[in-house]
Amino acid sequence: MHKLVSSALLIVAATLAYRFAAASIRRVEWSSQEVRRRWLVMARNVAVLTCLLLLVIIWAEQLRTLALSVVAFAAAIIISTKELLMCFTGGLLRSSTAMFGIGDRIEVKKLRGDVIDLTLFTTTVLEVGPEQLSHQHTGRVIVLPNSVFLGEPVVNESYMEDYVLHTTVLPISRKDDWGRIERHLLQAARDACGEFIDAASRHIARIGRLRGIDVPSAQPKVTLQFPKPDEINLVLRFPVPARAKSRVEQRILRRFLELEAASGGANVQTTTEQS
Repeated sequence: MHKLVSSALLIVAATLAYRFAAASIRRVEWSSQEVRRRWLVMARNVAVLTCLLLLVIIWAEQLRTLALSVVAFAAAIIISTKELLMCFTGGLLRSSTAMFGIGDRIEVKKLRGDVIDLTLFTTTVLEVGPEQLSHQHTGRVIVLPNSVFLGEPVVNESYMEDYVLHTTVLPISRKDDWGRIERHLLQAARDACGEFIDAASRHIARIGRLRGIDVPSAQPKVTLQFPKPDEINLVLRFPVPARAKSRVEQRILRRFLELEAASGGANVQTTTEQS
């Protein structure tokens, strides 16, 4: 109770002191009205600041308790909304860096699919699988919290937009005629991709110029790998429309098997990946 009385007396005293000072300033002859106004403002500010300082001293203990309560409340709010804040921050990061957009095919934390919805807190994708060996939709929808983009790498398979470079791996035995298989594989790729190779080459070259990167040739190409002493991997890279990877890949493999069957070639198994 005595603090309330002290505060009231302090406010009254500060008010009286200001009025006395203002009256004294008005009685003095100044060189201009601007100088008088400046002294009046200074007197008012000194009175207000002095009053506030003394009030803080009077109520210091209560203000300290209030400050601790405010800090505790703010900490509780931050802790309870941590995930939401991280999701919001992840959404800002995704938008500001243009990681991907609607329709892009992405992979994050071994989850892969086509982006169908973007919000401030979540990203929704239509799952593609199983794993990395397929381009078919599973029918399941995955909702990713945007916080995942703060700590996980994101693979955007649609970086080149309309056309992308895709790879198919054919493991064969060292005893097989790999030269014949390579020729048939390249022929199958040229047959399947012939209708859009020129368009893909122009598109990929344009993307390289726009983004300042060196891009590989869009022509079908086979490279050799030796994962085991008795095994050879023939890695076929070919251009493909971003939304038709599975269809073109199957067309190539079927055409390849036809060519192999016509020449009495060996059986092979295939695996695929995005290049």
